[in-house]
Amino acid sequence: MYTVNAIRNICLLGHSGSGKTALAESLLYMTGAIDRMGKNADGNTVCDYDPEEIRRNISISTSVVPLEYHNVKINVLDTPGAFDFSGAVMEALRAADAAIIVCSAKDGITVGLEKAWKYCEERNMPRFIYISKVDEDNSDYNATFEALREKWGNKIAPVVVPIWDANKKVTGIIDVLNKRAYEMRNLKRVEIEVPADKEPVIEEFHDALKEAVAETDEALMDRFFEGDDFTYREMLDGLHTGVKDLSLFPVLCGSGVTCLGSLMLMDHICSLLPNPEEGNYHKATTADGKVEEFVVSAGGVPSAFVWKTVSDQYGKYSYIKVLSGEITSDTTLVNARTGETEKLGRLYSMCGKKNTEVKVLSCGDIGAIGKMDKVKTGDTLCDPRKVVSLKQIPYAEPCYSMAIAPKVKGQEDKVGTGLNRLNEEDPSFTLVNNGETKQLVLSGSGDQQLDVLVSKLKTRFGVEATLSPAKIAYREKIKSKVEAHGRHKKQTGGSGQFGDVWVRFEPQEEQEELIFAEEVFGGSVPRNFYPAVEKGIQEAVQKGPLAGYPMVNLKAVLYDGSYHPVDSNEMAFKLAAILAFKEAMPKANPTLLEPIMSLAVTIPDSYMGDVIGDLNKRRGRVMGMNPDADGNTVVEAEVPQAEMSSYAIDLRAMTQARGSFTMTFERYEEVPKQYQAKIIADAKNDD
Repeated sequence: MYTVNAIRNICLLGHSGSGKTALAESLLYMTGAIDRMGKNADGNTVCDYDPEEIRRNISISTSVVPLEYHNVKINVLDTPGAFDFSGAVMEALRAADAAIIVCSAKDGITVGLEKAWKYCEERNMPRFIYISKVDEDNSDYNATFEALREKWGNKIAPVVVPIWDANKKVTGIIDVLNKRAYEMRNLKRVEIEVPADKEPVIEEFHDALKEAVAETDEALMDRFFEGDDFTYREMLDGLHTGVKDLSLFPVLCGSGVTCLGSLMLMDHICSLLPNPEEGNYHKATTADGKVEEFVVSAGGVPSAFVWKTVSDQYGKYSYIKVLSGEITSDTTLVNARTGETEKLGRLYSMCGKKNTEVKVLSCGDIGAIGKMDKVKTGDTLCDPRKVVSLKQIPYAEPCYSMAIAPKVKGQEDKVGTGLNRLNEEDPSFTLVNNGETKQLVLSGSGDQQLDVLVSKLKTRFGVEATLSPAKIAYREKIKSKVEAHGRHKKQTGGSGQFGDVWVRFEPQEEQEELIFAEEVFGGSVPRNFYPAVEKGIQEAVQKGPLAGYPMVNLKAVLYDGSYHPVDSNEMAFKLAAILAFKEAMPKANPTLLEPIMSLAVTIPDSYMGDVIGDLNKRRGRVMGMNPDADGNTVVEAEVPQAEMSSYAIDLRAMTQARGSFTMTFERYEEVPKQYQAKIIADAKNDD
């Protein structure tokens, strides 16, 4: 068991394909946790074990791999780089105390790197930058490092740099702090003499590092300007302080394939990154609704945060981070969300899909509890003496929706049950049964996420499903005033049925719901039949005359009619009202209404022309543009919902994934005449 000082929780962030999983694999190998390294392409890495990850060669969820190095336990959280799976990144950020942003020496500063940086900034999270693939063809460490320096200035501190040979091939690395050089031989690290021609390079980087350290302390800055040297301890303390207070971001480098730089990365993780007590502070809500700082403390009463759930063929595991005290398998905690007492089951240390049962999880550590059926991601488990609820994980609002249906009719329940189980694992998507369009609507971050969910339905739950565009909930209304007569007369053997009404229908703007009024004189329709007339019209407005969509903005006035003293009853007047409605509507100049959405698109200025041009093509109206705090522009627009089904994917393509948007319903508006015929035809085909 490790004490809180000897634990580091780090998440690997970065663009898809930057080498995060390969780096995790190399760290496992160098610490002896595995005896041969897997490869993404071969589908045999520790982190990417889900069948979907193996099939697609990408990470889909966050994996945990614990490493033991120099008496420190390092919990590495390998996150997906694909933007559709950012929900898993949000979870990892809640469990980690620091981040390693992985960027490839072949690609430089990517959108994934920018997003990872932004996530860390929002959370005040200490971070390293690790430049991967330095020994591969077409890699350029210098260009990548210079780009980082240009973007974030002297805060970028080089602590590990590569050694090149005459052909610009990377052969080893230099520890800038200690001015020592290493190379890899058969996956073993060997110290070598610092090449004579590299000494000026080391001095240059050492001076850059010294300057970065000097900026963390005024006394050190004065000595730096006087030309003094710093001791190794001063450099290390300065780096540790700078990393903690976010004035320094060390840059390391290496190769996940040859393990070059992997040991040095772990050395720096142990010496420079914060332990859980020094890590992220949490906000907690107490039982009486007050918000207070939650301080991670080994001496506190037991509490843990559930940051991820896995619910698959291996069983259900609730992944937790212990935030105070320690927990054992017979600890009893209160779930702050439900108020229920939970006796914990077996505790595990997770390494990819492999679980190892443990007796205790100590403060700051990450592990899992088995078979906690009532516990969900985002729950806080606390000691009954101090019940607090930590802030929920901030998943992005789903912005891409499709209708999902089983391939075989009658399996709707299986689809719903399967998706609800998958939702335990991935709360970033939503499922809504739209009563109006009679569709099950699945919403997530993009097409890739939805495609994975459909695949998992088939492999895990044995149900095949198809995705199709979600139907739009149109409305109908009339534009002219019209009067209509409805008479229902039926004579059978005994008493008959007789109802006779005259109704005036007129458009009204005040409210969407039907307004019913009566202006009957002389008792031509007895008062006790008025509710039946209203009920008939209420029923009839559910299906408009054009395409069967609900009618809105309608006023119906009953102004005349007749009755039979014996044969008139409520049913007869209800049916008479429906007949009057059906006669009136086609003559009242009916038209279709469509939902208009209020859209806010956040983009860098360079994409402004493309985005506005695209909104115009979607029949959008730009309402305004405002700068935001990050130097982007927020374009506010109103756009018909019918034009927005693929917007999440199209905006990503237009802005290289730098753009984002939110969309909310604003109001209904008339559909331009040239589009109405197709909507009406489509609705009739659906019937």
